[in-house]
Amino acid sequence: MHPRLKNLVAKYLYYTKGGVSRARYLGAKVGSNCRISNINLGTEPFLISIGNNVTITEGVILLTHDGSTWLIRDNKGRRYKYARVTIGNNVFIGVGAIIMPGVNIQDNVVIGAGAVVTKSVPANVIVAGNPAKIIGDFNKYKETALNSFLSDADLDRGVEFKTRIEALEDYFEMKEYLARS
Repeated sequence: MHPRLKNLVAKYLYYTKGGVSRARYLGAKVGSNCRISNINLGTEPFLISIGNNVTITEGVILLTHDGSTWLIRDNKGRRYKYARVTIGNNVFIGVGAIIMPGVNIQDNVVIGAGAVVTKSVPANVIVAGNPAKIIGDFNKYKETALNSFLSDADLDRGVEFKTRIEALEDYFEMKEYLARS
């Protein structure tokens, strides 16, 4: 199939059936109960494996090759480097994160928005930054969320979304200010 037609079909799938259908159509392996926004699967989506209960938010890039090898040539020609990206179960990847080639993200992981993940990520951690570093423990975050965050039972599903969220305004706190250096 012509690449432009394939891209058109992929866009149609995204807008009619969602990001999971698009990712599978393009060749990525995707588990069950996943949410995938409009993400960049690179030029080799068949090298991407995504587990169960995974959320990948808007603008995430999953890279499976190193394009800088285009600069490396000798009498044998240009060089190429490809590597898989593997995402385990129960993973959240925040807006605009970049996952580099050869990265394995294990289970129960949160990747912060804008993170640049250059190395594999062990299970049960929270990572953020550029380059990404471990900044927290998933199990502590889970405990905090279960004890402090809103649950489905706390939300009034009988009203429209905006009204439901505005009714919770007193629940939310502003973050403290950054310290001056």
